[in-house]
Amino acid sequence: MSSSASLQRQAKQSGDKAILSDVRNHIGHLILNRPAGLNALDLDMVRHLQWQLDAWANDDDIYAVVLRGAGDKAFCAGGDIRALYDSYRAGQGLHLRFFEEEYALDQTIHDYRKPILALMDGLVLGGGMGLVQSADLRVVTERSSLGMPEVAIGYFPDVGASYFLSRLPGELGIYLGVTGNRIGAADALYCGLADWHMPSQALPRLDHMLDHLKWKITPLKDLQGVMARLGSQCLPEPPLQALRPAIDHFFSLPDVPSILEQLQQVSVADSREWALDTAAAMHNRSPLAMAVTLELLRRGRHLSLPECFAMELQLDRQWFEQGDLIEGVRALIIDKDKRPRWKHSKAAGVSQEDVQRFFTRQES
Repeated sequence: MSSSASLQRQAKQSGDKAILSDVRNHIGHLILNRPAGLNALDLDMVRHLQWQLDAWANDDDIYAVVLRGAGDKAFCAGGDIRALYDSYRAGQGLHLRFFEEEYALDQTIHDYRKPILALMDGLVLGGGMGLVQSADLRVVTERSSLGMPEVAIGYFPDVGASYFLSRLPGELGIYLGVTGNRIGAADALYCGLADWHMPSQALPRLDHMLDHLKWKITPLKDLQGVMARLGSQCLPEPPLQALRPAIDHFFSLPDVPSILEQLQQVSVADSREWALDTAAAMHNRSPLAMAVTLELLRRGRHLSLPECFAMELQLDRQWFEQGDLIEGVRALIIDKDKRPRWKHSKAAGVSQEDVQRFFTRQES
């Protein structure tokens, strides 16, 4: 049977296939196979993943699923935002269909009756987070870098982030969503965005163990037994643990201008340098996106996952026209001048009315 090395050869030989699938020892393996594009998702990939998961859900010979990305740089760096930009500019509806089907795929993973093990090696951003956060076993390595960086391009954290970020301890989810900052393996475990850590050099051994696993108890417990032999569930000195008092103080404030003001003027514990760096980074984000993200995550704390997806879709249907995404993509991806002209020049210029209108249900 093939192992990790042959999986990589298979990926190289199938460059025209953006999703690869394989079944070994009752495990369905799915590989996002766009390594040159950091395995960014497009609509065809979403549809292929949905189709394969649906087929395996009804196949009694499949006990579990493993989800990974090709290459060693990224599991998935998000959605193919350039394609969505082009769709909007051309007056097409691809961008709206993409979000609807992407969220449906994420819900499928959440509801899946068989355990899914997600290997989060490398970048896991945006849409990649949507794929993995409902998996049963979320595995990070020393190369993992997780985040929801949408506010940097004038968008908001979606793919269920209003559900999974809002449920992190204290104000960690608000901090990650409003700043768009990334975290490594230790912080992912500390926050609850990952379950296991293992060194990337052990990934071939994981494949070997999965290929020779003797199924005994339940598929989930059997997989947990494999991970217990290879990995750990915590790492020493996660940076966010030391920053937690400051994060909980600043990001519980009522609005983005208040957060920025106190980050720049108030000292909490030994976090002064971090606070100033955080404020500086936020000054480069879309003021509207940060304000809407703050409201989105606070609302999400009280909603179910389907309700969170519905809320995010409601924002999507308005955001291309009324938000900052198109300008952000232009400045950072298309023209690359890195000088976006946001709809609001400062956080203090975003009113509560500006924010709340996105959450007012539109009559069809």
